[in-house]
Amino acid sequence: MANQTFGLDKQLYDYLKSVSLREPEVLTQLRLETAQHSMARMQIAPEQGQFMALLVQLMGAKKTLEVGVFTGYSALAVALALPPDGQVVACDISEKYTAIARRYWQQAGVADKIDLQIAPALDTLDRLLEEGQAGTFDFAFIDADKRNYENYYEQALKLVRNGGLIAVDNVLWSGRVADPEVVDNKTEAIRAFNQKLSQDQRVTLSLVPIADGLTLALKKSEVRSMKSEV
Repeated sequence: MANQTFGLDKQLYDYLKSVSLREPEVLTQLRLETAQHSMARMQIAPEQGQFMALLVQLMGAKKTLEVGVFTGYSALAVALALPPDGQVVACDISEKYTAIARRYWQQAGVADKIDLQIAPALDTLDRLLEEGQAGTFDFAFIDADKRNYENYYEQALKLVRNGGLIAVDNVLWSGRVADPEVVDNKTEAIRAFNQKLSQDQRVTLSLVPIADGLTLALKKSEVRSMKSEV
């Protein structure tokens, strides 16, 4: 995990932020508070949050999904970029971590845009599908337990519309995915997931080396065969 783009030295990373980062004060406050947390490495990088906000604005997104909230930085970055009637359905299992998130969402004035579901994410995703919400989300962000990445992705692929975008975090895993000597369960799960997506013809794919690696998967429109009338 990385809370800044890895592979850049401090001088270059500081320069990157100085010429591109436009972080709202409320996000800065949340990031600095999270930096004091024992699990601070789970925080996404500010340049990644800004990139995701740009993506949802480019798409004209109104309805988004998040799997893995932690202290709420990514959900807040996206919510701030959504129109007034936009919504983030956010999935997490921790009341403790998300209590910090709720505080900052309220401070930023976007708490009404974020529907936080405290439950195992697969249960929440299954329920959304059962409620008939397949194909209704514009954007999904996956950043939770790595061994379930494939399951989260398959459910998100059903929930996003044709032309919708799925973003998946930590796919470069601080470089460990490229080291054949690293064979722990999480690393192997990310390797398998990356390999699966590289062959998935249901999406248009790009792995962006920002922060800890962010895969973007654009759901292709359904191909319908047209028969000419005789």
